[in-house]
Amino acid sequence: MKGFLEDANYSIGLLDEGATLADVIDNCIYEHTHSGKRAFFVGDLGKLVKQNTQWQNVMAPIKPFYPVRCNSTPGVLEILGTLGVGFACSSKSEMALVQDLGIPPENMIYTNPCKQASQIKYAAKAGINIMTCDNDIELKKIARNHPNAKLLLHIATEDITADEETNMKFGTTLKNCRHLMECAKELGVQIVGVKFHVSSSCKELQSYIHAISDARCVFDMAEEFGFKMNMLDIGGGFTGSELQLEQVNHVIRPLLDVYFPKESGVNVIAEPGCYYVSSAFTLAVNIIAKKAVEYDKLLPSGVEQTRNDDEPVFTYYINDGVYGSFASKLSEKLNAIPEVHKKYKEDEPLFASSLWGPSCDELDQIVENCRLPELSVGDWLIFDNMGSGTLGEQSTFNDYQRPLIYYMMSFSDWDEMQDAGIASDTLMKNFFFVPSCIQLSPEDRFSTAA
Repeated sequence: MKGFLEDANYSIGLLDEGATLADVIDNCIYEHTHSGKRAFFVGDLGKLVKQNTQWQNVMAPIKPFYPVRCNSTPGVLEILGTLGVGFACSSKSEMALVQDLGIPPENMIYTNPCKQASQIKYAAKAGINIMTCDNDIELKKIARNHPNAKLLLHIATEDITADEETNMKFGTTLKNCRHLMECAKELGVQIVGVKFHVSSSCKELQSYIHAISDARCVFDMAEEFGFKMNMLDIGGGFTGSELQLEQVNHVIRPLLDVYFPKESGVNVIAEPGCYYVSSAFTLAVNIIAKKAVEYDKLLPSGVEQTRNDDEPVFTYYINDGVYGSFASKLSEKLNAIPEVHKKYKEDEPLFASSLWGPSCDELDQIVENCRLPELSVGDWLIFDNMGSGTLGEQSTFNDYQRPLIYYMMSFSDWDEMQDAGIASDTLMKNFFFVPSCIQLSPEDRFSTAA
């Protein structure tokens, strides 16, 4: 049941009807409390199956290409590969991970906007031909190192709300697309399609309308240069919510039907990452230190002090932080909401608290201000929706110890995979039966031994 991030040898527990993920977490905490109190993840791989079914019901025939950087754990990659999902890779190591699953190169795209020459050569040798490009310097580099490359021009999208900065970092303008096509023609490089990306933080679905319209302009422009375009990548930005998925589909479907109808031969793909894995993983962390602090040092600036001066304020340090599973907090707004594992009374007082990682670094703040019952060193906190951006390459700062990973799946989800004919023999070997936790004695609870 234990799996390290770089370890392809893993197992998946099949949960009996009487067992729940909450039971799994309880059992793991029981074991860790007696064997070292190491942070750990519990991953419900059945949620990947459900999300894929939801995608097929709402977004078909748009094919998903999962961004490996979002969560590169072996259980996730193998389940998605079994489901027939493609993979968007941003590095040589990610390409190698997917290759090891036996995924054919035509089901992989190389999406890093700033590629190393050596990694372009690796992609060429592996037969991974489809890659993105948004400037002439990158285009020339690809031409030198990958003669069979097939490029998707990455065009910039406009965030109408002006609330998102990342859209402006990568992507070229419509005007520059003509220049890139001229360069590609001179260099003998194929351009086969267009990519754009609308961030999940963008609240205005109007951005999709502009992006798809711009993509159509690029396709029309390509005809002038004799390029045969056959792919449109609408990027990521899918939160995992069925409502958001339906809203996006409601906006883009009429445009796709008009600009890229089925008879046009254009394959439409997307890059849902967070959509698949965010809600599938729960993180459990242990409190390793605690201290009382002055209230005005805890409060964010501009927040009025409304507490009684006699009320204690606590700072807690946990055994995971921004140099580990909360790394995305350094680059984006991660709304980490802790849940106390131990039972406490409904009328128990709550105190202003902050949560910090183990590094003692001023950047290693997980939660700036929240209200919790008074906790003790050794207590556990639970964080839901931790599957995205938390389980890739992580820092070894301050001897950081990577959390263990426990994969689970319900029998009903497993049956769904079997009924769909996608439960491969290679995947079968990773499963083992987990009886109802109600039936387990303390001696029978899950072991953390490898």
